[in-house]
Amino acid sequence: MFAHITSSTPDPIMSLMEAYIQDTHPQKVNLGIGLYYDGQGNIPLMQAVHIAEQRLLEQQRPHTYPPIEGSKLFAGQIQTLLFGEQNPRIATVQSVGGSGALKLGADFIYHYLSGREIWVSDPTWANHWAIFEGAGLKVNTYPYFDDISGQLRFEAMLDTLSALPEGAVVLLHPCCHNPTGTDLSHPQWRAVIDVLQQRRLLPFFDIAYQGFGDGLAEDCFALREVLKTSLDFLVSNSFSKNVALYGQRLGGLSVCCGTAEAADNVKGALKTLIRRSYSCPPTHGSQIVETLLADRQLSQLWASELAAMRQRIKQMRVSLSAGLEQGGTTLDYARIRDQKGMFSYTGLNGQQVSQLRQQYSIYLVAPGRMCLPGLNQHNLDYVTAAILDVTRPA
Repeated sequence: MFAHITSSTPDPIMSLMEAYIQDTHPQKVNLGIGLYYDGQGNIPLMQAVHIAEQRLLEQQRPHTYPPIEGSKLFAGQIQTLLFGEQNPRIATVQSVGGSGALKLGADFIYHYLSGREIWVSDPTWANHWAIFEGAGLKVNTYPYFDDISGQLRFEAMLDTLSALPEGAVVLLHPCCHNPTGTDLSHPQWRAVIDVLQQRRLLPFFDIAYQGFGDGLAEDCFALREVLKTSLDFLVSNSFSKNVALYGQRLGGLSVCCGTAEAADNVKGALKTLIRRSYSCPPTHGSQIVETLLADRQLSQLWASELAAMRQRIKQMRVSLSAGLEQGGTTLDYARIRDQKGMFSYTGLNGQQVSQLRQQYSIYLVAPGRMCLPGLNQHNLDYVTAAILDVTRPA
């Protein structure tokens, strides 16, 4: 029955992780997959998360089914984090990670809206293509980043958005753009939102790295600006990175509607899609975050831990950039310093990325996306020297 199935193309990021694990080089460095590592190279268990989890264990709750849409308390907390307050015009449901929120949003677009297309930035996270195409949507691109100059293609982006048909769905990154680390400024966001309004487009915001750019509230500028308009929009969010709950697969999908009645109807549609798929979400991760956010002191502890993580990444950016500048690199080191979030589109080409892996066991995602949290004081000089070597003029 299955003999006709041919071999599948490995996921480029996950297969890179597998190759890294198998590598026996004593100085190997993982700058590929989007994980936050602390200064010792470990994935942290945040203290606020640990305390919240201990409280849950002490309560000895039974592991019963949650509602199809997940916890009502958790949904309200998501809205407060993203929008500053809860809003009856927003339908929010728990999802299986940020990826699950994207898939649920894609299914909603396919089954309930007339258009079955979406426009994503060029470049964007590779899995955006897989998720949206897997849901039956046609994926198109709009200009975003020039890897040669290291600059936004902002005017070209606006021109493309201005030519889209009414109702077209546009995927946007509110902060910490993946993979480039290059974000829009506040004036640029206002200009984009003006075009979205004029053309009556449907924005779909993917905020997977809230808190890693400028701050928990600051990273939601675009969301809170578009909420002031009459636009409908979707938001997928994730707690994998900013609460370091990767394996709990915890996220949410929020859909802002014109009225509270419309939001109730949309939530019903989302519940139908969830029931057809995974029936209801897991509970442990959401209960951890519920406990954390419901306690003022724990919430403040989490925010301070997240701020320390953000500052460590920024320090690695500054240190690597300074080392490359001092070494006389031909690489555009300033972009590494100035970009935001976990990632940098370094400007390294495919050959140089291959050299770093083969000669130094330093792993980056082609064509040069670097995950900055993989750097620390123990490997920074080694990585700097390796990059200087592979970028040295022939």
